[in-house]
Amino acid sequence: MTPERIPTVAAPTAEHHREPFGIGESAPRLSWKTTAPTGWTQHAYQIEATRADGTHRTDWVTSPDSVLVSWPLPPLGSREACAIRVRVRGADQVAGDWSPPLHIETGLLAPGDWTAQAVSPRGSDSDRRPPLLRKEFTAAADIERARLYVTAHGLYEIEINGRRVGDHALAPGWTSYHHRLRYQTHDVTGHLRAGANAIGAWLADGWYRGRLGFGGGHADLYGDRVALLAQLEIVHRDGSVTVIGTDPSWRAAQGPILSAGLLDGETYDARQELPGWSRPGFDDGDWSPVDVVPRDPATLVAPTGPPVRCTEEIHPVLVTALDDDRLLVDFGQNLVGRVRITVSGPAGHTVVIRHAEVLQDGELCVRPLRGATSTDRYTLRGGGPETWEPRFTLHGFRYAEITGWRGGGFPGRDIVARVHHTDMARTGWFACSNDQVNRLHQNVVWSLRGNFVDLPTDCPQRDERLGWTGDIQIFAPTAAFLYNCHGMLGSWLRDVAVEQHDDGTVPWYVPEIPGGEQWTPARPGAGWGDVVALTPWDLYRASGDTGLLAAQYDSARRWVDLVTRLAGPSGLWNRGYQLGDWLDPFAPPDDPGAGRTDRHLIATAYYAWSARHVAWTAGVLGRPDEGDRYGDLADRVRQAFVDAYVLPGGRMTSDTQTAYAVALQFDLLPDTEARAAAGRRLAELVAEGGHTIQTGFIGTPLVAPALSATRHDDTAYALLLQQECPSWLYALKHDATTVWERWDSMLPDGSVNPGEMTSFNHYALGAVAEWLHGTVAGLGASEPGYRGIVFRPRPGGGITWAHAAHESPYGRVEIRWDLDESGLTVRATVPTGTTARVDWPDGGVTVLPTGTTTVRRAHHR
Repeated sequence: MTPERIPTVAAPTAEHHREPFGIGESAPRLSWKTTAPTGWTQHAYQIEATRADGTHRTDWVTSPDSVLVSWPLPPLGSREACAIRVRVRGADQVAGDWSPPLHIETGLLAPGDWTAQAVSPRGSDSDRRPPLLRKEFTAAADIERARLYVTAHGLYEIEINGRRVGDHALAPGWTSYHHRLRYQTHDVTGHLRAGANAIGAWLADGWYRGRLGFGGGHADLYGDRVALLAQLEIVHRDGSVTVIGTDPSWRAAQGPILSAGLLDGETYDARQELPGWSRPGFDDGDWSPVDVVPRDPATLVAPTGPPVRCTEEIHPVLVTALDDDRLLVDFGQNLVGRVRITVSGPAGHTVVIRHAEVLQDGELCVRPLRGATSTDRYTLRGGGPETWEPRFTLHGFRYAEITGWRGGGFPGRDIVARVHHTDMARTGWFACSNDQVNRLHQNVVWSLRGNFVDLPTDCPQRDERLGWTGDIQIFAPTAAFLYNCHGMLGSWLRDVAVEQHDDGTVPWYVPEIPGGEQWTPARPGAGWGDVVALTPWDLYRASGDTGLLAAQYDSARRWVDLVTRLAGPSGLWNRGYQLGDWLDPFAPPDDPGAGRTDRHLIATAYYAWSARHVAWTAGVLGRPDEGDRYGDLADRVRQAFVDAYVLPGGRMTSDTQTAYAVALQFDLLPDTEARAAAGRRLAELVAEGGHTIQTGFIGTPLVAPALSATRHDDTAYALLLQQECPSWLYALKHDATTVWERWDSMLPDGSVNPGEMTSFNHYALGAVAEWLHGTVAGLGASEPGYRGIVFRPRPGGGITWAHAAHESPYGRVEIRWDLDESGLTVRATVPTGTTARVDWPDGGVTVLPTGTTTVRRAHHR
């Protein structure tokens, strides 16, 4: 084999980690991507691991697998570092070169690894002011490496010798704290020096004891004291270890942060800064002692996804001077993050920053924020330019009103919005010849970024920001195409499972907090509770990860078993409280669940669909008996649905777009004739509605795919391209840069919807992006993890070209199609290790090789 014919392997990956440092898996599954000539297939692989005791190589493993391959070596121990390389060979037995190494390091894998104790400032529990904690210590000169393992009750930032450790924001994030508290691992070797050292920590309430939720919110939900748990381990060249852990010897004091809340904002007085407080030699004689507080180390878990970080900085596009020493700053993009200012002024002068998503009459419209004040305050120390950004809050905003600006500089330079979200790798892209559709897709991406802040929230701006199960249930396929969110969502699904009630009820949102009479206690709700059966499957389809299916299987089964008890022998889930097609545009503003589609039709449909998914999951996991049992259940519920809700001739008892879309997409119609009739009726309803949206949260993700599945692409395009309200593009007429919660969050006259529940950043209705990827561009998976790929472009709506790309587990999958008068041209990229075909609009099929290929079909219609 000539050198250009030898396959090359990129550095492997471990589990779904973007940075496999401080991981919690002792036997992480490995994946790798191969670049090879057309026609080459992997016949075998070999794995090499360099560990402290030497280099180990497996024998050649005869297998075509390269995604989430089982760890082939003895498990890693706590704190163990390892370098992994992979090489592959084809049928000719010629081995390629070794891949670049993947460097893995585990965290603390066993509760007994923790010797540090969680400590909290001694004092009144009613004192909400964020504290500082510190400890001085001496380090010998022979430092080989040093690791800091750290978490908190609340939020933390760490400094060693005056320098910040890491770039994580809002660490350790929000989990079901009583069951699972994440810790982070940092390499702090470069922070230490021989001799005197100091470590200091900022703490704040965060989700642990801060005010959360709507209706005034609730504080102290997990405890009434913030605390730090930190364990610094210094490994010396002789192999000995020095451990500096939080314990009663630490000291605490109040710092310059006067208050910090996720909903209310942060107040900071720079005059109260303590210079040198995290350096050695600082006089902490007047600092107070700390108390040890309980924390079971068995509840400490390593992250499975990346942290929240600042991922982008955005400068203003317009700054307007208002009266009363106010600036109105427009960043041109609705985003989630914080404002950083560089300002000058006398000591004691305070700059106030207020935030909002939209304007009303030229001023911030803060009414949609409800109880979230979203206001930051900075009091200057004086003496020169001062740069400040809040530490322990986050806002959803496009506009900022800054009162007291005396920068003396340039607002366009000295006022910056810093975008924050979970730092997932981008994996999906879309573009086409229609600029408005491109803007819609960009808005979907921005709403995902703004609401994937450690967990999948509904909205990032008002007094809510909760992990609603229904929203992510419908959006997960879109999210998994656009970003590698599997580690983050896998962690959240574990919280869903541990917070699932004993009877199988899934909370409306997770973590579960009090939510008033409507939401507390949680009741079983179709479309929301089904997240435990449907979302793991969606993530499996995107990644091929059977481990995630296995981890969530019991949760899914318990949910379906609960619904089976509720439905009884009839097979119909026709009792109990349901949200139905939430935010159907025809529902009254004060009753968003009062849509036109029978709520029990929707509930029974989801019952059948989740039972089917549990059956499929059982099959994948090698549980044939359970697969048969849940498959029979799905068949029985499907027949009950047909008998109760499908009329002769394919009409349905609820003659709505949502009813037909659900029946079609959940395979609940008795035969192909009924499917065709339902598709025709759906297209008629869309046309009769003037090609406007007449669906809510449940129907909206399904209506365009259902139209395409029944050969009504033209109707689907007309629905997509409608610009009158309600429609996807209506929001663009009002300069929307994210997806709205309501179709009419802003009314045609430019005023903000007067309803209490009005968000301008909600990703749920942006689930149409899945149809953009899979139908407009035509990129989809025919096998889990894109091991099989189908390119199925369906041009329409006057769009003359479209492009989509996805960084799959096997490598880049990409399509670009162009339409002209004579036919359709497709240029497609297929990664090694996969199979692919083009399904043409006229029914023809072309099988594609790996690599990049251009194919053409004349007279596409």
